[in-house]
Amino acid sequence: MKFLSVVGARPQFVKAAVLSRALRQRHTEVLVHTGQHYDDLMSEVFFRELALPAPDMNLGIGSGTHGEQTGRAIEGLETVMLKQQPDCVIVYGDTNSTLAGALAAAKLNIPVAHVEAGLRSYDRSMPEEINRVVTDHVSSYLFCPTANAVACLKKEGIEKGVYEVGDLMYDSVLATLQRVDAYAPEVLQRFGLKAGEYFLATIHRASNTDDPNVLRELFMALGRLKAPVFLPLHPRTREALHTEGVPIPLNVHLSEPTGYLDMLALEHNARAVLTDSGGLQREAYFLSVACVTLREETEWPETLAGGWNVLAGCDQARIVEAAERPRPSEPPRSAFGDGRAATKIVEILERDPPYR
Repeated sequence: MKFLSVVGARPQFVKAAVLSRALRQRHTEVLVHTGQHYDDLMSEVFFRELALPAPDMNLGIGSGTHGEQTGRAIEGLETVMLKQQPDCVIVYGDTNSTLAGALAAAKLNIPVAHVEAGLRSYDRSMPEEINRVVTDHVSSYLFCPTANAVACLKKEGIEKGVYEVGDLMYDSVLATLQRVDAYAPEVLQRFGLKAGEYFLATIHRASNTDDPNVLRELFMALGRLKAPVFLPLHPRTREALHTEGVPIPLNVHLSEPTGYLDMLALEHNARAVLTDSGGLQREAYFLSVACVTLREETEWPETLAGGWNVLAGCDQARIVEAAERPRPSEPPRSAFGDGRAATKIVEILERDPPYR
C-alpha cells in the first residue's frame, strides 16, 4: 500500500518517527512536511535525533494566521496528493497541518487516518480543538490513544472506524528512555542544572502568549517558585515577551528550543514540569514527574489521576501551590497502551478496509 503522511510541527515528528518505521517495513510512505515549524531547533533536529526519514517534500508554508497557514497547506497538499495518488493519508494530532491534510484528502475522496483521534478539551476557543473535531469527522480511521478518547467520539456519534491503539508518544518514550538516561548528566551539566532541583517550563499556546496580562501573570508565578526555572522558548513566546516588555524573573533561565532527547532528559530530572503543552503533560506522566498545566482544561484527563497533573490556569497562587506540592504517592496508571501503538495501527490499516 502507499501512504502519504503529513507532518508540520514538533510533536508530529515524534509520532511520525515511530509509525514511519513500522509502515516502511512492508509499505511505501511519502512523507510531506508542511513547514509549519521550519527552523533547525523546531524541525530538523527532530529528524536527526529520531532517525525520521527526510521529507520527500517540504511545502515551506512557514508562519502566518490560522487561515493563511491552513489555506496554503491545503493548496500544497492537494497538488501532492493528486500526483502521488496514495491509498490513505495519515495525519497526526491537532495542528493546522493536521486539518489541512485531512480536508485536502477528504475532498479528493482519499481515506484519512487520524492518529490521536478523539481528544477533547471542550474549549472551542482553542484553535486546536476545532482542528481535532473537524479532522475526526472527516476521517475513515480514528486511532485513539486512550479509552476516554473512544468515549468522546461515541458522544458525537462516531463509532465506525474507531480503534483504541495506545499512544505513539508512549511508544517513543519507552524506546528512547534508556538512551536518554545515559545522556542526561551531560545535558544537566550543559545547562547548569542539578537533578531534582529545578522546574522545567514551556509556554506557547495562543491563549497564554497573545494576552500580555496573562503572559505577565505566568512569568510572575514562575518568579515566585523557590528553585530555578528552565524555560526553552517557543518563537511565538519570545516575540510576545519582546513586544510586550514582560519582565523575566531572576530565577527564570531562558533557552532556545531544545531537541527531543534534551527535552526528555530535562523532563525526567525536573522537580516538576509547568506547561501548556499536551505532549509535555503526558511525557511527564510517563516519566512519573509531577506536572502543572497552565490552562483551565486538558484534552488528556488521564494525566490528572493520582494528582500527577494539576490544572492551574494563569492564577499565580494556584500555580505556585501546584508546583510545590508533595510528589504523588501512587505511581501513574497505565492508560496509554502497551508500547505497541505503531504495530497495531499498521495491522489495522492492512486488515480493515476504510470506513467512509
